[in-house]
Amino acid sequence: AIALAAFGGALGQGRAAAAALEGIARNPGARKDLFVPFILGLALIESLVIYALIIAFMLSGKVG
Repeated sequence: AIALAAFGGALGQGRAAAAALEGIARNPGARKDLFVPFILGLALIESLVIYALIIAFMLSGKVG
């Protein structure tokens, strides 16, 4: 279960990075406008993976 969440998170982060870099390549002046939403998006994607890890630990009986 956690491997699937990690794979999904990695795929999402890769696609987000590719889209951000493509946007910067097309319009270098938009770098400052794309940076904060990009970092926030990565943080939200990573938080989903961390939640999946916590749930996996809870289901296995290791935590809580």
